Amino acid sequence: MNDFGLLMIDFQRDFCARGGYSDLCGGLDWVLPILPNAVRLLEAAREAGAFIVHTREGYAPDLSDCPPVRVERSRKAGGEYGSQGPLGRLMIRGEYGHDFVDELQPLPGETVLDKNTYGAFAKSHLETLLKENGVRRLAIAGVTADVCVHTTLREAADRGFDCYYVRDAISTFDPEIRRACEMMVNQEGGIWGQLVTVEEIVSLWRAAR
Repeated sequence: MNDFGLLMIDFQRDFCARGGYSDLCGGLDWVLPILPNAVRLLEAAREAGAFIVHTREGYAPDLSDCPPVRVERSRKAGGEYGSQGPLGRLMIRGEYGHDFVDELQPLPGETVLDKNTYGAFAKSHLETLLKENGVRRLAIAGVTADVCVHTTLREAADRGFDCYYVRDAISTFDPEIRRACEMMVNQEGGIWGQLVTVEEIVSLWRAAR
């Protein structure tokens, strides 16, 4: 069991809470149903002794580390990065909305990785951190399926990790895109990893104890 890691991708208020970026861009119907599954997954990972990493996407207050094209696209989506929202300035590090939702807050000793990229491995020490802690198998959950989750999944697969895509703890705005993301994981014998549910990965962890 000590070779398993869990990546909790961007369970932030800006993506998962009322008044955040996602809510302003179209609502939260796509993400609220998976939060109890994510809680179950995280609790089970803690019980099993998995190495846990929580990621947050966010940018400097002056947006100096955010590509201008990304700001422009966020404006078109309805939630311009850096603009004032009910939870503070959208997607800005240190704002209330940038932090994790209450039910998925990290515990002391769990790693928090702040990133200004979609993928969690790009421009970070994540690969080294996982390997130094003996991680070979990696369960991945989070938002959004087609952006930060799939980017991170592909980065992890390219680095040789055996990935588990926890389908009922991952979502995105469009249900068709969510299904397409799941289908891509299974292509060519599971080119990006294995498609699992929370209960399936929990059962695997229990059996490995």
